[in-house]
Amino acid sequence: MSTKRFEEIRGLPLFEQISDTSFQTLTRGAYLQNFPPHTELVTEGESADFLHIVATGIVELHSTWEDRETTMTLLEPYATFILAATIKDRPYLMSARAVTKVRIIMIPSEDVRGVFEADSDFAKSIVTELASCYRESIKIMKTIKLRTSVERLANYLVKHSTQQGTRDAVTLPIEKKKIASYLGMTPENLSRAFAALKIHGVAVNGELITLTDPDELRHFSRPNPLIDD
Repeated sequence: MSTKRFEEIRGLPLFEQISDTSFQTLTRGAYLQNFPPHTELVTEGESADFLHIVATGIVELHSTWEDRETTMTLLEPYATFILAATIKDRPYLMSARAVTKVRIIMIPSEDVRGVFEADSDFAKSIVTELASCYRESIKIMKTIKLRTSVERLANYLVKHSTQQGTRDAVTLPIEKKKIASYLGMTPENLSRAFAALKIHGVAVNGELITLTDPDELRHFSRPNPLIDD
């Protein structure tokens, strides 16, 4: 496929410093594919054949053990998955599925490793990307371990209110069941957390969350740069 098909990712931090030759090597065997919601994109335990980049939509990274499943994180454009497995040529530690309709760029892992060895600028970008992923995982762990369920939900709403540019409302981007799993709760606990936030100016109407007192919600959630983005 022509390199021009992948110009949308050329300016990403992972690729912006590498040579045109290296970028051509990475994209010569790449694919650009659309997937409907609920499609399983990769399965934990399988070989990491591709580095995936989310071009559009939302992807859920999740993991299972016996009859239990949990959402590890949610990815939006232009996040990568799963870079560590690609570089180390190891099995995926998480599965990935499309939450919404998604468009995914798939770069063969063998080509990623080859350019990693040959292009020092790309190697530096890989290290930076892995460091960012590591810091994000630490922040998620701190959120789960240090905050109550109500505090986690409050910060989730504050974060998405900021992202959506709507100070007095949030439109939930995914179903509540997945939000609960992402925040380390059961759906029942999520419902109770929403109820507990009523006194902090949160009103629920399906996927539309009205923030009647945004300042009070932010005061309660106390977002922290050492935990939150």
